Amino acid sequence: MEEFQHSYRRLCKESGAEPQETVLQQLQELPRGRLDLATQSLTVETCRALGKLLQKEALLTELILSDCMLSEEGATLLLQGLCANTVVRFLDLKGNNLQAAGAEALGQLLRQNKSIQSLTLEWNNLGPWEDAFAAFCGALAGNGALRQLDLRNNQISHKGAEELALALTRNAHLQQLDLRWNSIGLLGGRALVNCLPRNRTLWRLELAGNNVPGDILRAVEQAMDHNQERQTTSRENRARTHVLSKEVQHLQEEKSRQGSGWLCPQFLDLMETIDKQRKEMARSSRASAACVGQLQEALNERHSIINALKAKLQMAEAALALSEQKAQGLGELLAMAEQEQRSLAQRQAKERRLEQQEAAERESKLLRDLSAANEKHLLLRNQVDELERKVRSQQEQLFLARQELTNTAAELKIRAVQAEERLELEKKRSRQSLEDVEQLRAKEVEHMTRHLEESERAMQERVQRLEASRLSLEEELSRVKAAALSERGQAEEELIKAKNQVRLEEQQRLAHLEEKLRLLAQARDEAQSACLQQRQTVADAQARASQLSLQVEGLRRRLEELQQELSNKDQEKVAEVTRVRVELREQNGRLQAELTAQEALKEKVAALERQLKVMASDHREALLDRESENASLREKLRLKEAEIARIREEEAQRASFLQNAVLAYVQGSPLRALSPQK
Repeated sequence: MEEFQHSYRRLCKESGAEPQETVLQQLQELPRGRLDLATQSLTVETCRALGKLLQKEALLTELILSDCMLSEEGATLLLQGLCANTVVRFLDLKGNNLQAAGAEALGQLLRQNKSIQSLTLEWNNLGPWEDAFAAFCGALAGNGALRQLDLRNNQISHKGAEELALALTRNAHLQQLDLRWNSIGLLGGRALVNCLPRNRTLWRLELAGNNVPGDILRAVEQAMDHNQERQTTSRENRARTHVLSKEVQHLQEEKSRQGSGWLCPQFLDLMETIDKQRKEMARSSRASAACVGQLQEALNERHSIINALKAKLQMAEAALALSEQKAQGLGELLAMAEQEQRSLAQRQAKERRLEQQEAAERESKLLRDLSAANEKHLLLRNQVDELERKVRSQQEQLFLARQELTNTAAELKIRAVQAEERLELEKKRSRQSLEDVEQLRAKEVEHMTRHLEESERAMQERVQRLEASRLSLEEELSRVKAAALSERGQAEEELIKAKNQVRLEEQQRLAHLEEKLRLLAQARDEAQSACLQQRQTVADAQARASQLSLQVEGLRRRLEELQQELSNKDQEKVAEVTRVRVELREQNGRLQAELTAQEALKEKVAALERQLKVMASDHREALLDRESENASLREKLRLKEAEIARIREEEAQRASFLQNAVLAYVQGSPLRALSPQK
């Protein structure tokens, strides 16, 4: 595989492109006989180099290029290189969005390559390009090496399924075909079912997720089971013939070795095995005949079901004729009822007028209530706008408070840095003074050996005390610094937590307010749609009433021809009375429905008002909570500032103590007293 890697680098350099690091890493970790470049974005230059290498590569048997984001040109170059390859058995091109050019290149690969046995093309886009997919299917028809083909999620339509069916009628080597999650439909399923009797090698065909009817899927399963049984029997027969040929060859060898005396019992055993195999073959043929008989019985049952449906259809037609006769009899009864109801026409007319007046008054009242509800809705909307403005003002106040917090934090950091710088300067001064003192002491020791012993002892004791005091002071400074840093970190963490909490609460409350506003708008839209539906129902009822009146007039005209003028007048009055009664009933029903609808609207308006009150109270509580939180945060900031000021004062006092101690040490040393004598 190192040769493969070197060849890849050489070809990239020849083409003037840099080799991809991810591809080189995969080539370094390459298992024997398998190249896995899944999820690697391959460029066109890499595809060109790999195509040239695959033309002569004799070790790779599996090539995995799934989810490599191959372009049309790159895929074409790779597939052209595979056309001359005679070793690769497994090719995976899943999820590369191959289209027209990719389908044509795949067709050329199937025509020229004689070694690939498994081809995975899941999650591509081959189906919409009908001409290119037809070329691919034509190449599949003439391919004699491919055993497994995966075409899931390729947007294959019923036309593509028809092309595949034509290819399957001519292909006698493909064994597994996966067409799940495409758009084959009823026509494509029928085409595939029709081609299966002429294909005896395909024993697995998946069609789930294609809107194919259940009977077609069952027919496909039966055909696949039949082909699988046929292949198993053929494999068993081939195995038996192979065993028999081996036994015959073995007998011939034994005969040639030991002579003809030992052949008889072996030959008899061979004949017995041949008879047994013949019996088994006859048994398998009987089983296949029984399966064919079962299929024929199922077909006969289907025919009987169709005949029963035809008989039911005839019975339904006869029932329809009877119902028409009954309708005629009911029409005659209706005419008789109309004659009986004419006498009530005048009284119904008076009642109708009164009810119309009452309905007009009710309608005016309902309109007034509706206008009042609309005004309330406008007021509520204004209140919601005011609440939104208040929320915005509070957000601005929070933003200003955040700015103030950031400014105070920055000032605290600057002051802490200044304090540290002052401490460092004081340390440098103290060190310098100590160095000067030691130099003076060294010079005076040279001239005064006698008097120096006692002074040295005193000096050493003082130096030790000063060193101990200096160490204690430095430890106190380090502890103060650590405490200041920890307190500052805690203060910053508390500020960040408070900011995050305030931001989350603001987002949640704003989302809650928006959701409530959306619900209010939705309720308003539902109320408007209900009003529109009621108006539409009123218009439909009026249209139906007009149609019924036209039908009544037609009946009246027919009755006028059969009866005398006096009976015709009576019938007209009865018809008018019935029409008025029906209209009054319909109007009563409509008015009751409108009343119920208005009551429901009133209830919805009251519910909306209650919701708005609850929202206003929640908003007030939220504002109070935020104000209390802001006050607590301000108090915490004030306390932190006071602590920081106290810490600064303590540090300043300690620094002044240290400086005074150093000065006192320098001024009170005997070396300083003896320096003028020198």
